[in-house]
Amino acid sequence: MSVFSRDECQRSEAIVNRVPNEWLLYCRAGFEPDLAAEVSARAHETGESGEVVAADPDSGFVRWQTHDAQPANSVHRELPLMSLVFARQSLIAFEPLPLSRDDRISPILNLIKESGWNFESIWHETPDTNDGKSLGRLAKSLSRPLESTLKRGGGLRRKAGGRRLHLFWLSGDSVQVGMSFPGNRSDHPGGVLRLRHPADAPSRSTLKLEEAWHTFVPKDAWESRLHNGMQAVDLGAAPGGWTYQLVRRGMFVYAIDNGPMAPGLMATGQVEHLREDGFVWEPPYRLDWLVCDIVDKPMRVIDMVERWLVKRWCREAIFNLKLPMKKRWEEVQRCLNRLEVTLKAKGVVASIACRHLYHDREEVTVHVRLDG
Repeated sequence: MSVFSRDECQRSEAIVNRVPNEWLLYCRAGFEPDLAAEVSARAHETGESGEVVAADPDSGFVRWQTHDAQPANSVHRELPLMSLVFARQSLIAFEPLPLSRDDRISPILNLIKESGWNFESIWHETPDTNDGKSLGRLAKSLSRPLESTLKRGGGLRRKAGGRRLHLFWLSGDSVQVGMSFPGNRSDHPGGVLRLRHPADAPSRSTLKLEEAWHTFVPKDAWESRLHNGMQAVDLGAAPGGWTYQLVRRGMFVYAIDNGPMAPGLMATGQVEHLREDGFVWEPPYRLDWLVCDIVDKPMRVIDMVERWLVKRWCREAIFNLKLPMKKRWEEVQRCLNRLEVTLKAKGVVASIACRHLYHDREEVTVHVRLDG
């Protein structure tokens, strides 16, 4: 039920800032304070003038607004999505638009017309929450009439530089109108890559590594960086969720864990199970991949991974850092800064990326690739 009358909606619409002065970011529900802390710190570092204006607990999104009522293009460009840890999607947006139940479409059309925006597609999205998902039917019912009208008006066209219009439904009487651009967005609805769990995988954790590869390794590089005959290690492997992914790509795997491995993986002949401590085990030669999903203090994992990278025992690494319940951004920042400083001091050139993936929970996934 709408909380606005039609007249109230029209009056509210008139005072909505007609400049896309907001940076709208999606995240996992419960991580709004972490994303807010991250974007506040990062925007300040780049000299961008603005502040977080909405980061409600369990809402699934954060809104950052410019101080001078100017478009948020600059901060959106300076801090691309892949450079952020806790964000799933990154949009330039207008302030939330109040709607009336009597006519939800006209205010949206008017705002788009006034903006001069044009785009190639329209996505209706909702927060990744139970309340948000309940709005899906409403969004679907408005999709066809909106598209039809926008096509006639020229807003929706075949060639518009790959730009996409996002209608982010906050409630039945409020929507946030945003825009995304190729190369600086997630191309998955809601910023979520949904994968099918393989029936023969030993555990659901297998999807963490698969999503990490999709996130950090370009698809056109899979043949050269994830191929048959490579050598890998899975530290903390049991029962084999991550080892499963390595084996499926045709790799030989050292599975390091005192716990038992899934019999099906051992039957492949591609796995050597060593009942040893993953924090102290050393490889017999340089490996292609190190993967690790050990549950331990994040800085202890950083210590271990640093040793591998400094000694060049692997070419690429993907590992998870289990986070505390509070000040998660601060802990991530501390760990990544330590890793970067150590590698630089040792003369190790590497690219480092970190993301809070959909299949992660109270953790983030880090990818490191050595140069040479």
